[in-house]
Amino acid sequence: MKSRLSLSLATAALFFSFPMRGFVGTDTAAEREDYPSPQEALNDLKSKNIKMPTLPGMGAADWFNTGDTLNLKGKIVLVDFWDYTCVNCIRTLPYLEEWHRRYKDDGLVILGVHSPEFAFAKKRGNVAEAIKRFGIMYPVVMDNDFKIWDLFGNQYWPAKYIFDTKGTLRFVHFGEGDYGSFEAVIQKLLKEADSGLKLPSIMQPIRATDVPGAVCFLTTPETYLGYERGSIGNKGGSHNDEIASYSQPDEIGKDKFYLVGRWDIERQYARCLGSGDLKDPLHGGDKLIMNYVAAEVNLVVKPMPLTDSLSQVPFRVYVYQDGKPVRKEDWSIDLQSDSAGKTYISVDAARMYYLVKNREYGRHILTLVPTSDEFAAYAFTFVTACETN
Repeated sequence: MKSRLSLSLATAALFFSFPMRGFVGTDTAAEREDYPSPQEALNDLKSKNIKMPTLPGMGAADWFNTGDTLNLKGKIVLVDFWDYTCVNCIRTLPYLEEWHRRYKDDGLVILGVHSPEFAFAKKRGNVAEAIKRFGIMYPVVMDNDFKIWDLFGNQYWPAKYIFDTKGTLRFVHFGEGDYGSFEAVIQKLLKEADSGLKLPSIMQPIRATDVPGAVCFLTTPETYLGYERGSIGNKGGSHNDEIASYSQPDEIGKDKFYLVGRWDIERQYARCLGSGDLKDPLHGGDKLIMNYVAAEVNLVVKPMPLTDSLSQVPFRVYVYQDGKPVRKEDWSIDLQSDSAGKTYISVDAARMYYLVKNREYGRHILTLVPTSDEFAAYAFTFVTACETN
């Protein structure tokens, strides 16, 4: 089971299953163990004398920002498992990028392991575009077959493992948060290797949700639209692997998604087979409706078919909140409006799109109206809001 994690265990009561298969170099599956915190997982790994594993053979085509080999001998190595469509991974990137800038000349190597959640994220061009868009400068390796993931016995996006210069695992962290504590570990290991280093102050939190001790509100869980992991709210359920017509629901249940019009629900995604009414998008054409509670909403979208060159002809997806265009103060960075004031995103690549960034946490009904039958939606993700002392 692979899972995306949003909150640090310092602020959320989460329990993790951490399988050890492969990490200790055995061919037999170890007993499955549950840990209530990363520290307990770390203690167990340390008791097994886990070392930085030898990475499986990777060709030049699997790497970014380096050659097809990476010299890790004598380095502090931070291994970060991520996926470019994962909002929780995306939110950790500013810290990783700054740690790379701060400490790369002092002996820290950050290795981003891109283990894709969706099939389209295996394409090198898509990953390359994401690395450029996010400004990632440290080495990244494509782990399309989850070889490195399985070697670590990893289960989560994002997940960080840090090893000292002897290759001994010293700290692990799953999900977002605890950035200050993690940077303190980086500095500790660097100082162990060179006591004379002059290191900067620990980074200040860049978001309210990152402040230690912040109390965060619960959100709608990540919602998948394919039948493999998703559950449609429409009466009668979904028609899998086939085109079907879905009626406007009489009621919109909390934390559920609904389809209206002609859609094809496949294993990982739901694809619309019609298009919206440009004159009256809210009341005409196919729709995707989501009843959510959160501060921010994102959606992973892939234009279909996606060309290898990524040179898509952009199409609009109109976005309504509570039956109206999204208020300007609640716009996300991807949202814009037409001359009539209707709000929309322009879809031109397979990625996560920022739909709404509300000023306040709350419950809303989001309605998306695609204007093209190339619209394939994979997963909604939600971001909380927090209160700090």
